[in-house]
Amino acid sequence: MTLRDEETAAQRQQRPDDEPGSGVVTAFGRQLKLLRVRAGLERAEFGKRVGYSADAIASYEQGRRVPQPRFIDQADEVLGAGGLLLAMKEEVGRARYPAFFRDMARLEEEAVSLHVYGALAVPGLLQTEDHARAVFAMRRPLLDEATVEQRVSARLARQEIFARSPLPTLSFVIEESVLRRPLGGASTQRGQLEEILLHGQRRNVEIQVMPTSGSEHCGLGGPFTLIEIRDGQRMAYVEVQRTSRLYNERDEVRDVEEQYGILRAQALTPRESMAFVEGLLGER
Repeated sequence: MTLRDEETAAQRQQRPDDEPGSGVVTAFGRQLKLLRVRAGLERAEFGKRVGYSADAIASYEQGRRVPQPRFIDQADEVLGAGGLLLAMKEEVGRARYPAFFRDMARLEEEAVSLHVYGALAVPGLLQTEDHARAVFAMRRPLLDEATVEQRVSARLARQEIFARSPLPTLSFVIEESVLRRPLGGASTQRGQLEEILLHGQRRNVEIQVMPTSGSEHCGLGGPFTLIEIRDGQRMAYVEVQRTSRLYNERDEVRDVEEQYGILRAQALTPRESMAFVEGLLGER
């Protein structure tokens, strides 16, 4: 059996690039400061030129926050870095994600198809900004505000998959109970349901609802994602309690594919599912 377990918290502490404050984020911050000083700019002046506060610049330089891609683009241009900062953009971008999810984020970027079973929460690729912020704000132990905003930004960045060319094939099976849970309040829930309807209209996206009233259910083991990347390799990703596993042995992946196929057969059809979501909106 081939099974790759993501690192435990203790192992992650040994990796220097896992969190703000060390590794690639710190290296980026040091380069940023050297370039700013070389350009003769104080933090406040540099911040004005790129549209960020002096406090934000200090956080980036000290490796306490992961910079946004837009900031890296602007900083490289304003400081005349000649691509030095841009060369670190991809690695810095991965640091926006929690360590256990980084491999999955990379695979999403390469995916030609993704099939997601959302048993506990609205899948991240479908979440609105308000819904995502509510999810991260409720995390325990509590995340600080900067980390919440960083995670929200990273989650929204993943949704660029919907605009990718050629279009990937995407499908989702979501539990009815997930859609009925008003995370963030009634307004946030309504916006999330409307977002699901919008995504359901995309030609390359199919969304199905697993009704609570169903007497058959083969997905009681929890949420998962099936991934196929450009070279034809297929994998199954399972995540729970901030621990993830990536299965790539064909027999194991085939088992999950069979499970997903049965789930889709047990769920409402895409057309029925969109009508169901519209009905939930009518109840708000």
